[in-house]
Amino acid sequence: MSAAPTQRGMTAGLRALNRFATSPVVARLGIRAPAERFLHGASRTTVRTANRAGRTFAAAQRLAHPVRQPRTGPSDLFDLSPTDEQQMLSDAVRGFALGELRPAAQAGDAASAAAPELLAQAGELGLNAIGVPEPLGGPLAERSAVSAVLIAEALAQGDMGLAVACFAPAAVATALSLWGDTEQQATYLPAFVGEDPPAAALALLEPRPLFDPLRLHTRARQASGGGYLLDGTKTLVPRGANAELFVVGAELAGHGPALFVLEANASGVAVEPEPAMGIRAAGNARLIFEQVRLPAGALLGDADAGVYRQCVQLARLAWCALAVGTGQAVLDYVIPYVKERRAFGEPIANRQSVAFSVANIAIELEGLRLATLRAASRVDQGLPFAREVALARALAGERAMTIGSDGVQLLGGHGYVKEHPVERWYRDLRAVGVMEGALLV
Repeated sequence: MSAAPTQRGMTAGLRALNRFATSPVVARLGIRAPAERFLHGASRTTVRTANRAGRTFAAAQRLAHPVRQPRTGPSDLFDLSPTDEQQMLSDAVRGFALGELRPAAQAGDAASAAAPELLAQAGELGLNAIGVPEPLGGPLAERSAVSAVLIAEALAQGDMGLAVACFAPAAVATALSLWGDTEQQATYLPAFVGEDPPAAALALLEPRPLFDPLRLHTRARQASGGGYLLDGTKTLVPRGANAELFVVGAELAGHGPALFVLEANASGVAVEPEPAMGIRAAGNARLIFEQVRLPAGALLGDADAGVYRQCVQLARLAWCALAVGTGQAVLDYVIPYVKERRAFGEPIANRQSVAFSVANIAIELEGLRLATLRAASRVDQGLPFAREVALARALAGERAMTIGSDGVQLLGGHGYVKEHPVERWYRDLRAVGVMEGALLV
C-alpha cells in the first residue's frame, strides 16, 4: 500500500479518536489538555438548526461524473483479522459507545429518542460520512464493508437503538455514494461532511406480516408533467420524526422495486411516532405518503432491480453487525455477573448448567460474527455476496434472539427488571429478524 492511502486512512482513524480527548480516562490521567491539542487544536461545537426538516439541499459543485469509493483490494489470503487502521477505528468507536451511549441507553429507551447531544457527538466522529467518497470530503479513501461492519458492531456494544440512530444517516450517504448520479451526489453528499450533517434514514420496511421487500405496496408512478407520484406507508423508520432526507423503496410501475431520494419537507409526507418493543432509542416513526410529487432526478440507480436488491442485502448485513455488537454486550455482562452472584455458598458460575449457557452464548456469537465478516469480505472483494448475507441474516434472526433470552435467563429475576440492561438487549435483538423483511432475498 502506498503512503498516501495509508495517511488518508490514518486521518479517518484520528477523526474517530476525537472522543478520546474528552473521555474520563484522559481526565484521570491529567492529560486532557495535551490530548485535545493533539487531536483537535481547539474544541469544536456543532450548531444544529431548530427546524431540521426545513433544510434546503442544493448542489454545491458541478461533478463531471459520479464519484465512487474504490473497493478495498483483494487479498491472496483468507484473513478476517482487522487491519491496524480498522482496529484503531473500531476501538475508538467502542470507547464512544461504552462511555457515552451505554449510560444514556435507558433514558433513550424510555423517551423513544436519542439525545441530540449524542447524535452531535456521533456526527463529530464522522459516522455520518463513512460512505462518502474521499474526493467529496469523506473520511475513508476506500470503500470497505468490513470496516462498516466493525464500526456497527462497536456502536451496538453501547446500545443497539442508539447505534441505529447514530448510524442511520450513513446508510443514506452510502446509497448516494454507490448509486447516485452526479446531480444527486453534488446536491446531498456535501451536507453529510459539513458542520451540521442531516438526519437521514432508509425507509424500506412496510407494516405487513411477513413483509417481502421485493413485493412492495408503496407505489411510484410517472406523473403528468414529469417526475413521479409516491403513495404508501413505511414503518419503523429510524429518526423519522426529525429526519430531513430519506431513501425510500417503492414499486415503480413497469420496472419493479426501486429507490427514490425524498426530502422530508415534500408536500404529502406525514410522520407518526411508532415506538416498538425494541430499538426504541432509534426514534422509530411511520411515514405515510399521499400523492407525494418527486422530481425526475429523485430516482436512484436508474431503477435497476439489482441496485434495490443490493441495498436490501447491505442493510441486512448492517443489522447482522448490530446483532453481533449487542450479543457481545450480553456476553460481557453475564460473565462477571455469574462469577459474582452467589447461591448455596458459591458463585453460580460453578454450576455446570450456568457455565454451559455462557459458553453457548460465546459459541453462537462467534459463529454469527464470522458469518457476518465473511459476507462483508465478499462485498469488498467484488464477489457475489447474496448467499452469504442470507446465511448471516438467518443465523442472526434465530441466534441473536437466543443470546438475548439466555442473558435474561442467566440473571434470573434480575434479568427481567430494568435495573440490569439485559432485558433491553433482549428486546433489541428480537428486532434483527424483522427489520428489512422476514423473507430472505
